[in-house]
Parts: sequence; C-alpha cells; structure tokens
Amino acid sequence: MSGNGKAAPAAVSPEPEENSPKMRVIRVGTRKSQLARIQTDSVVATLKTLYPGLQFEIIAMSTTGDRILDTALSKIGEKSLFTKELEHALERNEVDLVVHSLKDLPTVLPPGFTIGAICKRENPYDAVVFHPKFVGKTLETLPERSVVGTSSLRRAAQLQRKFPHLEFKSIRGNLNTRLRKLDEQQEFSAIILATAGLQRMGWQNRVGQILRPEECMYAVGQGALGVEVRAKDQDILDLVGVLHDPETLLRCIAERAFLRHLQEDGPEDDPQLVGITARNIPRGAQLAAENLGITLANLLLNKGAKNILDVARQLNDAR
Repeated sequence: MSGNGKAAPAAVSPEPEENSPKMRVIRVGTRKSQLARIQTDSVVATLKTLYPGLQFEIIAMSTTGDRILDTALSKIGEKSLFTKELEHALERNEVDLVVHSLKDLPTVLPPGFTIGAICKRENPYDAVVFHPKFVGKTLETLPERSVVGTSSLRRAAQLQRKFPHLEFKSIRGNLNTRLRKLDEQQEFSAIILATAGLQRMGWQNRVGQILRPEECMYAVGQGALGVEVRAKDQDILDLVGVLHDPETLLRCIAERAFLRHLQEDGPEDDPQLVGITARNIPRGAQLAAENLGITLANLLLNKGAKNILDVARQLNDAR
C-alpha cells in the first residue's frame, strides 16, 4: 500500500506535547471482518512508516450489513449498510478516521464527512470461485440450472442476461462465510466475489475465472480503499492526504460522478467532488474526471437508462 510518494505534510506534527511522554494516538475505525482488518492494517502500516512519531489504535465494530445476513443487500433499503456505525463513531469523536472499501461508500456522504484519501487500486474486476467439483469450469460451461451465489443485484442482473442457463441466488456473509457455504454445502455451483478481496486474503488460488467487462462491469470504486474523516478536521485531512493515489483518485471521481448523476442522487456543485477531498491533486484534473462521469451518465440517460433503472427497482421490490 503506497500513496503518491510525497513527504508527510508539515502541518502534521507527530511530536508529543511538551512535557508529555506520551505519543499522540490516532484511532482508526474498521469493520470486524478479517478482510476489513487486513485492509485497515495495510493503511495503518503505511501511516506508521510516514509518521513514526504517532501511535495508531485500531477500533473494530460491526455494521448493519454485517448483522443482517438473511436478507439480500438490495432488499434492505439502506445505502450505508457497511458504513453507518463507523460514521457514528467518527461523529462522536470515538475514532479519528475510518478505512472502508470504497465501493461501500455512497456517492453522497452525510454532512460533516469527507473521503480524505483513496489508496492505490488493486484489480477491480469480479471473480468466479467454483465449488470443488466444478473446478476447471467457466460460467458458460456450468451445467444447466446451476446455482450461482452473489450478494449483488448488479452482478446478478448482468450475469443473468449473459448466462441465461444459470440461476442466481443471494448469498450473504463475509468472505470466509461465503466460501465455507460454497465448499461445505451443495447449494451453489459457484459464487461471485471481488478479485481484490480474494487477493488481499491471499486466496488467489480460488479464482477460477475473471469476469471481463462485457460479461460483468465491476462496481463503482471496487478494488480501492477510501479513508473517511471529519471534513473540518484539517489535521487529520493533512495526515491522510498523502495516501491519495492520483490515477485511482481520478478514476474513482469519474465513476462516482457517473453513478450519482445516473441516480440523480445529489448536487452537482459539491465542493468536495462526490464526497472526496484531495487538495494535493490538481483541481482541474478532478473537475475533468467528474465531468467525464456526468457526460457518460447523460449519454445513458438519453438512451433510456432511467426507465431501465426504474423497472429494475420495481422488479427487485416485487421479489
């Protein structure tokens, strides 16, 4: 995990206060899952290297999405399934920053919060993990009516169109739980997961197929980590700002702007640019990325995307 290689900003003072033997402690919030901890540990390791005079404490907690496991994500109706509790801790000053999978962060953040860093993106594509008896297969060569598990309506909608001979069913839980359900039960022939998560867990050997864009477009922000902070906490913003990866940042601004405009979900004059603050990246480049995303969304809306999205929501609600 690395930022853009810039030195630590001068505004951040890692030195302890005068006459105090204690190091300043930066509290980092995260979900409790193994993957979330691995992701957070990687961010904290980089910060420790940049700021050897600071101490970092990781505080893990459960979120709504972690607790509700018997309902498809698309049915719960909550945009901040994996972020709300962490943001409450940030609001109550119980943590100083929070590490998220960027794809979990809505394009409009609650007032008072901002994404202060977007770390270098790993492989953003989706992967297929097959039941042991189907190793060597692809989605195309799975038997008729094979059941494929996914927690994502986005994945199911795209893949059902591409592979009509398959059935898609919701599967919930962290990566460990979903892989255990796949391996130990006979219900699923395969499951769809983010390649980046499998790589971070060290489970690359379970990847049986990487899905190409024409098969399944990956989620907005997938593969990148976002660091959320209080928008007015300039000291922490300066601290985490060096983690920004410029290429990842601009790509994710474009993607988030595309999604927000497609959903008509927020103001277009957002000074943070889809919830992101990046003062060390040229503003003109950020605005160009945002405009690219909006232009693409308008292109799809002019071709009838709104009607398609409305029908998809109605079908999802009716299930």
